[in-house]
Amino acid sequence: MNKFNISSILVALSLTFSGSSIAQNMSKDEHEAAEKSIVAQYKLDKEKCESLTGNAEDICVAEAKGKEKVAKAELEAKFKPSKEAAYKVSVAKAEANYDVSKEKCDDIAGNEKDVCEKAAKAILEQAKSEAKAKQHH
Repeated sequence: MNKFNISSILVALSLTFSGSSIAQNMSKDEHEAAEKSIVAQYKLDKEKCESLTGNAEDICVAEAKGKEKVAKAELEAKFKPSKEAAYKVSVAKAEANYDVSKEKCDDIAGNEKDVCEKAAKAILEQAKSEAKAKQHH
């Protein structure tokens, strides 16, 4: 895999979890219902992964876990809006992207795999730094 493909994978992944959360007040019942929905969606997403094998399955599971983690962070940000909650959403997205990117790097061998993993780690660190900077503004 060449550097262009590695970059393309990492950019695509950074966009996968980049939706924005809208701050709004919700009742405790709405929160609980939304949380149950997130868990149910995760189970469905994970079940879809069972038909896959090898690293494709690992990537699928990482995507499902990341989607769940981001959804839960966004739910908490909607339930109790704050700068800290918004920060946690940004970090959840960054970590989800990283986990998926790292799994995708497993399909690559040798030095290109190392480059892919380092690029994924750099994107994670940059996203965390940006989230921290936004938290303090």
